Amino acid sequence: LFSKTIAYEDVNYRLAGPDDQRDIFERLCDFYNGYDSSIGVQMTLSSRHEDKNGNLFGMDAQGDALDDMRVEASGILQMQYERGNNGFVKRKYVTLTIEAENLPAARARFSRIEADTLNRFTVMGAGARALDGKERLALLHGLLHPEGGQFAFEWNWLPASGLSVKDFIAPSSFEFGETRHFRIGEMYGAVSFLQILAPEIQDRILTDFMDVEGNLLVTMHVRGINQNEAIKMVKRKITDLDAMKIQEQKKAARSGYDLDILPSDLSTYGGAAKNLLQDLQSRNERMFLLTFLVLNTADNPRQLGNNIFQAGSIAQKYNCQLTRLDFQQEEGLMSCLPLGLNQIEIQRGLTTSSTAIFVPFTTQELFQNGKEALYYGINALSNNLIMVDRKLLKNPNGLILGTPGSGKSFSAKREIANCFLLTNDDVIICDPEAEYAPLVDRLHGQVIKISPTSTNYINPMDLNLDYSDDESPLSLKSDFILSLCELIVGGKDGLQPVQKTIIDRCVRLVYQTYLNDPRPENMPILEDLYNLLRSQEEKEAQYIATALEIYVTGSLNVFNHQSNVDINNRIVCYDIKELGKQLKKIGMLVVQDQVWNRVTINRAAHKSTRYYIDEMHLLLKEEQTAAYTVEIWKRFRKWGGIPTGITQNVKDLLSSREVENIFENSDFVYMLNQAGGDRQILAKQLGISTHQLSYVTHSGEGEGLLFYGSTILPFVDHFPKNTELYRIMTTKPQELKKEDE
Repeated sequence: LFSKTIAYEDVNYRLAGPDDQRDIFERLCDFYNGYDSSIGVQMTLSSRHEDKNGNLFGMDAQGDALDDMRVEASGILQMQYERGNNGFVKRKYVTLTIEAENLPAARARFSRIEADTLNRFTVMGAGARALDGKERLALLHGLLHPEGGQFAFEWNWLPASGLSVKDFIAPSSFEFGETRHFRIGEMYGAVSFLQILAPEIQDRILTDFMDVEGNLLVTMHVRGINQNEAIKMVKRKITDLDAMKIQEQKKAARSGYDLDILPSDLSTYGGAAKNLLQDLQSRNERMFLLTFLVLNTADNPRQLGNNIFQAGSIAQKYNCQLTRLDFQQEEGLMSCLPLGLNQIEIQRGLTTSSTAIFVPFTTQELFQNGKEALYYGINALSNNLIMVDRKLLKNPNGLILGTPGSGKSFSAKREIANCFLLTNDDVIICDPEAEYAPLVDRLHGQVIKISPTSTNYINPMDLNLDYSDDESPLSLKSDFILSLCELIVGGKDGLQPVQKTIIDRCVRLVYQTYLNDPRPENMPILEDLYNLLRSQEEKEAQYIATALEIYVTGSLNVFNHQSNVDINNRIVCYDIKELGKQLKKIGMLVVQDQVWNRVTINRAAHKSTRYYIDEMHLLLKEEQTAAYTVEIWKRFRKWGGIPTGITQNVKDLLSSREVENIFENSDFVYMLNQAGGDRQILAKQLGISTHQLSYVTHSGEGEGLLFYGSTILPFVDHFPKNTELYRIMTTKPQELKKEDE
């Protein structure tokens, strides 16, 4: 007898609409139908409590001025973790069993069976992978040590120690003296079987079992019956029922009763047997034998009794009965372990549809244990923490979408704070509404206020000679200055070809001195470009220079200075609130160029740069700034950049085919409450079902849908208000007013 265990992930069955649920159910039917009677299938669903210490969230003290914030942030996460179900880790496995003459024969057959099984899970939308020997031992060790404990094992330890693999996974002791429960180490356990009495069962039964408090292991042994044998067996039953029917009719005739009056059970079973025969002969139905076992473990007999009572209540809710295995606890425990061996011969015959109604899927979880996994709320379906690392996505670019007041800026600030405290990434914020300064100041960052009256200056002509490996720095800088001039000079049709040529020529000339001697004082400013344009002969050059004049010697000359700000801080916020409407777009474009400079510097140091663009729709309204933003979304990933756009106007994201690239190149979307018109656009663009849309329809603050790669989860983030972190992140006017008072 040979077996193989495959671990599979959950799919969003509960979040899916009725059609999608039916689709998953039909594929589950195909899953069972795909195994002939020579293959044993054991479904194992485990829910175990795993104690996590305070280090779970990686916010260790670093001996700096932010340690008090790390303590508070870690405490908030610990509180959210305990409030949810994350203490209970749920895992799912399927163990396949075959008979073969030897190991090579078994391996050859399993290679095909494994490929088919993984493909069936893929079709259902569930990731799956086969466990190797060490992983199976770790799984068995965890099940045989319900109190917890570290699994330590290497294959090369076996020859030297003279031990077998059993010695590394066995608990300290077993005690099967009692008839109705057993001891395993310091813990108590009991195995029960499910008596399926109901003619119909709902698809939520397994979900409800897995939501029970306490350590629980649900096992289903499924073995197919040869189709011809199944049909013969049902026909024999029908013959037996017909014989009983004749006997009853003879009795009725002798007693003078109506021949049609028969015992109700006989009529019911007769009809059911004929329907079953029809299903087996004409529909895609097969017969299976199912053994359904439930293993509960607890610290003491009283707690064990409570856990079994809870599980029994769920069985009763579905018109079934959970019955303790008397005198068979040892066989029950061995049958529950994912070894594919069923020692309990209490079986119920079921058709494919009746077997598949035990849907093992509930909702996907996003709880990554990586060092840089950040908190994004609580899973609204399972109540578990959502902890993910955007860097693990194929494309970590992100969007935060929502109506005003839905919590967009707060969500961005929460991610910025967690990212700053937990990772070494640099953070740059483009802040058109002056909302981020309190947070940046508290994190000892640099707030750069750009306004006509400010003494903070950024030179849009700054050139980083390490701008790119594959393109000349000057070409990319020229591209930026063309965008800048197009924003200033270009009308409805943008810059004309002649104008572009003149600007490109002047850009290459204006940097000659700096390229020959790259010292900061040789860096040109906008006025140098203006003077060069004035000296050109073409009338188009005079036209461009005249358009630039207001930004050089006129009232909007804020960008005609050498840079005098520290942009090397780990967190930099560009506050452009006080720039007028015309200057704001230019300001955002200049900030983006500064971000490019930072990204290229960090790229050489293998450091990530996170860039947050609030009120992103302002950038997308102008063709030039939109094109520059799209470029960031397309190219940032390769350079270690992680851009995040924060906007309420979804329509602006779809204003052109070019801008749609932002959607297509964003694997992370944090979607809060949406306006009616935007909901339909998003549903079409992201393929959201009507049921999923309900989570962003009139949803409360901090509630919505999270898109992480191909995973979609509804989330809730109710951040504790009596914390310092909340006070520096809130943007609610009434709360800010209270703070000032």
